[in-house]
Amino acid sequence: MICFSHAIGNSNSRAALAGLQHYELLSHFFTTVAVFPDSFLDSLSSLPGLGDFKRRQYTNQIQRYTTTQPMYELIRLLCLKMNFHSLVQHEKGIFSTDKIIQRLDRKISQQLLKGSISKIKAVYAYEDGARETFIAAHQRGLKNFYDLPIGYWRAALEYLNQEKERWPEWACTISAFKDSEDKLRRKDEEIELADTIMVASSFTASTLEKYPGSSKKIHIIPYGFPNVYEGTRKYYNGLDRKLKLLYVGGLTQRKGIADIFSVVDSLSDEVTLTIVGQKTTNDCDVLNDCLKNHTYIPSLPNNQILKLMRSHDVLLFPSLFEGFGLVITEAMSQGMPVITTNRTAGPDIIQHNKNGWLIEAADTQSLTDAVRFLLDNPNTIEENGRSALDTASKRPWWAYGRSLAETIISELK
Repeated sequence: MICFSHAIGNSNSRAALAGLQHYELLSHFFTTVAVFPDSFLDSLSSLPGLGDFKRRQYTNQIQRYTTTQPMYELIRLLCLKMNFHSLVQHEKGIFSTDKIIQRLDRKISQQLLKGSISKIKAVYAYEDGARETFIAAHQRGLKNFYDLPIGYWRAALEYLNQEKERWPEWACTISAFKDSEDKLRRKDEEIELADTIMVASSFTASTLEKYPGSSKKIHIIPYGFPNVYEGTRKYYNGLDRKLKLLYVGGLTQRKGIADIFSVVDSLSDEVTLTIVGQKTTNDCDVLNDCLKNHTYIPSLPNNQILKLMRSHDVLLFPSLFEGFGLVITEAMSQGMPVITTNRTAGPDIIQHNKNGWLIEAADTQSLTDAVRFLLDNPNTIEENGRSALDTASKRPWWAYGRSLAETIISELK
């Protein structure tokens, strides 16, 4: 039996929970806020301005395993709505994401040491929220499963420091530079305490080569795809309009946003760009100026993002450091092909010019050439889009959850 924790909750953690529950492995689930059908929070989620709660929804089957710690997280969400930035400041704010994750980690540790969590063989925790849990689990002789959703931090800094030279005016958008030495030390301690590490892409696994400690067993289990779109959509034919490009994600150079603006601006007579995502800082003048020239949407519910994908032609996702890139699978599930880099899950799920396109990371010219190729060969967009749909149909989210659970079962034998 497994004690599973994830402070915020997302698609991959929900699929993991479903997989554990399917194989009757789930003993406890710890999180901050959990919304269940017909609950009070479920009712609140339908009110204007409270749609964020929909992102914390879980099935009724998970409810009896769930322990929540909601107060600080609810206050954090309120602070974000009211622009109380000092209270949610990175690492330092009393209601920062880091503080909230650490509080949950300590709570699980205390429960483990008190014996309140019994009849389990292992714990499963995610980066930044595992250290105290793992220490307590180790004292009880339990196995520690560690989920690393993004790449290892030393590799991240190596790659992203190169961006300071390539795009110095965009460096302020990269939040990895803000992590304290204590936070980075905590990450290393978590890895050292882990018995097995789960990652979602070959790229993430490769970044752990930079870890200076003892080697760990690593399992690569790619995430699943959302339900595929079964309706009809119109593909670009190069005749009646411009090529409609879309970017979805944080507005940070970690994701190659500067490269996107550079390419689109050079091809402005033939393409349009829509950007969906929140800023990592309000103080990047070059970003603010670029956004004025394109369609910018700070935030959308997930169902509206999927709808937007069906009205655009190609997703640009030239990330420089990405553990997976869920937006890739979301786009493919809507029949929208993706241009992405070798530092995402792209190489694990995309065959170049079959169901999308792969380019070198940190290479603006490669991105330009890829978009130029589509403008010159518009029929390939529909061909790749339909193949992307086929790829998505073969690996739904439940397949990821069950693959993860099966891997855990094999490790516990």
